[in-house]
Amino acid sequence: MEKQKKVIKVILVDDHALMRIGIRTSLINFSSDIQVIAEAESAEELFEELKTMTPDIILLDIILPGISGIEIAQRLRDEYGEIKILMLSAATSEKDIFDLLHIGIDGFVSKQMPVEELAKAIHAVYEGETYYGKDIANIIRDIHNACPPSQNINFTERELEVIKLCCDGLLCKEIADKLFVSVRTVEVHKANIFKKLGINNSVELVRYALHNGIIKL
Repeated sequence: MEKQKKVIKVILVDDHALMRIGIRTSLINFSSDIQVIAEAESAEELFEELKTMTPDIILLDIILPGISGIEIAQRLRDEYGEIKILMLSAATSEKDIFDLLHIGIDGFVSKQMPVEELAKAIHAVYEGETYYGKDIANIIRDIHNACPPSQNINFTERELEVIKLCCDGLLCKEIADKLFVSVRTVEVHKANIFKKLGINNSVELVRYALHNGIIKL
């Protein structure tokens, strides 16, 4: 008997009804294991929904009427720490990104991304990974290229393979399958890559790259 997939429960927060309809419809048509269990157009509506249901992920727009998505994210972290936060926006400032990284969001996606990338981001965040619109490995490459020769970073052949596969858009599990190793092994390689860069995790990597002007969002 085939094991039934676990449904990922999502609350969608966006003040534009057409955007919510588009995202919900796209996810229904694309992925059978992602379910939008509720929608909200403001902080008030979201926290009212949270009184009666607990989603796995909140897909949260940054620009909202009244209380902003950033303020909502902070309250979610303070009061609902177990819920994953995936920020959604068409455009935002670097200050907003810094604030969100400080809060500890789980990912950031653009409203322009295709539905398959949105579904991939939801799955990644649900599995405990962080997800950003600009691929982490591209940031690593940019940092590597930006280093002076005297500080050049030497990656092993396997680490370079992991970086390349990340650049191809693969997540840890997909990289593990591709290289015929365990997910844990891939995580160790990524940890070593971060260590060589003087960074502890993906969140710090994005913060570092933004702070040093390596990437622009």
